[in-house]
This record gives sequence, structure tokens and C-alpha cells, in this order.
Amino acid sequence: MGHYMTKEERIILQTLLDEKRPVSYIARKLGCCRQTIYNEIKRGQYLHDYGYYDKLRYSADKGQQIHDYNQTAKGRPLKIGSDHAFAAYIEHKIIVDRYSPAAALAAARRYRFDTSICVSTLYSYIDKRVFYELGNRHLWEKWKKKPRKKDEERRVAHPKLPSIEIRPGHIDRREEYGHWEMDLVVSGQGGKSVLLTLTERRSRQEIIMKLPDRKAETVRRAIDRLERKTPGFRQKFRSITTDNGSEFMEYDQLIKSCRCKGNRFDIYYCHSYSAWEKGSVENHNRIIRRFFPKGTNFDQISPADVRRVQDWMNHYPRKVLDWKAPIEAAA
Repeated sequence: MGHYMTKEERIILQTLLDEKRPVSYIARKLGCCRQTIYNEIKRGQYLHDYGYYDKLRYSADKGQQIHDYNQTAKGRPLKIGSDHAFAAYIEHKIIVDRYSPAAALAAARRYRFDTSICVSTLYSYIDKRVFYELGNRHLWEKWKKKPRKKDEERRVAHPKLPSIEIRPGHIDRREEYGHWEMDLVVSGQGGKSVLLTLTERRSRQEIIMKLPDRKAETVRRAIDRLERKTPGFRQKFRSITTDNGSEFMEYDQLIKSCRCKGNRFDIYYCHSYSAWEKGSVENHNRIIRRFFPKGTNFDQISPADVRRVQDWMNHYPRKVLDWKAPIEAAA
């Protein structure tokens, strides 16, 4: 955040200028940049009459008077005030940790900062460039949902497969853990690798697996590996909702357990061209694109890179979870 000088600092500035101290020395003394000192000197300058000649001098009183007038002209004072620790924390959470403004404020409430502002105020401050580094370029892309036409026919590509229309109501209401949505994030620049993404509907827990291709057999083998390494798999994976992509069409093989007789979970297929029916995983895919933008060649991304993104998402606080992280909600 920019440095706003106090009245006491202006008095120190006047004293040091009278002592003919260089601007670089004054800037270090006051803990600000040289440009701030030059701006303040220009603000508080006046023509002093020495009798035989006139000379420009700096007046702390005049500098403070002009500053107060400018603040009055701007309207109400900023709620963030001179709480530099709060400003630095917000900047770090959004720029470095990639938090949204709302999530950054939720995280800040866990500490005893003197400042407390609402989300709309923070967005306004970011837009007005109140912060030193933080700007609109650091915010997530704002996605607009495309409304479905009322007369648009909703259909399942393969009528014999279980439709989302028969999915039990308790899954729709997210009443219990263990119901997931599944999708693929495809590679760019000619890459063959893809990311298989699974999002748990209740806790928003995320699983991301890098696959060498998008073949149905490759997806089935990935689910087999997941079943083998997950204790209590049938309690943690009760159902999966996915789309009609060819990679998910081996229904009989996907539901069949690789460890014991019988099925390992239920599968429900969304209507064609109805991505909103698995909105949780779609939203998470957009978050993944913050780390791997469209056009990223997943052939060049390591499993460790994928795991770091997965861990970040599972520790990222969500408003829908009352600002808990998925790893906490899934516990």
C-alpha cells in the first residue's frame, strides 16, 4: 500500500530539510521511497521572504493542511487506514497464495488486525489501486454462466445408461459424503496427456490424476488404482456423476470392482450439453486452469506439479463450507 505521511513525519521532514539532509537519507529515516519525499516537498512548498531575496522552503503545517483538504475532497477516509500489516497480508494471500478477495478476508479474520472491511470494499480498493502491488490483474477471471434455453431438449447420448434423472434426492441435496463428480481437463499444444478430476459434492474434496491419454481403458485403470490404494473405498466412493464423453462410456467396466465381487459404486450420466449438472467439478476445473492455463501441454507437467495443485485446492477455504477447507469438511 502507498505510504501516507503523518503530521509527525512531516515535522521530521521539515527538520531534516532545514539541516540540509539529502533526500535519500530522509527517505531511509522515514521508511519510504525518495519519490514520496519529493512529492511531499512539492506539496508543502512556499516562498519564504528573507528580505533581500525569496527562497522556496518546506512547511510541515502547509503540507498537512493540503493533505487534509485532499482527503476531504476524496470523500470518507479509507477504512484500511494506515494498517500496513493488514494490507500486506491481503496482498500476499491474493498474489502469492492465489486466494480470492473473499477467501483472503476470511483468512485475515483469524488474526487480530485493527482493520475489518467487507468483500465489496476490498474489490473497490483493488479497482482503485489503493494497494501497493495488488491490482485487477491478480484477480481470478470472472466466469459467466450461460443460461440454458428453456426449449432446449435435454437428452442422454446413451439412453440405456443410468441418467442423472434417476439419481436419488439425497445426492442432489449433498447430505452425505461419498458422492463425486468426474471430468477430464485436456492438454493443449498437441499434448496427449489429460487430467482426470474428481470432486466430492459435499466437502468439495479434490482428486487429480495425470493420465497418458483419454482412452476409456486408461480411465478405468486409473479408477482401479484409486480403489486399490483407498481404504474403505465403497464408503468413500458411493456414486460418480459424469458426462457422456467416450472416455466414460465403458459403464460395465467402470462400476465393476477390481478387488472383490460386485460393483464398487453407482454411476449417473448427465444430459448432453448440460455441464451445469456437474457444476462442482466444472468449477474446480476452472480453478485448475489458474495453475495450468488453456494451451498447457500436460505432457510437460510432472505428477508432483499436479499433486501440489490438488493439495492447494484441498486446503483452500470455501464460502460454501463456512470458510473451512475441503480437507476439514471431509474429516
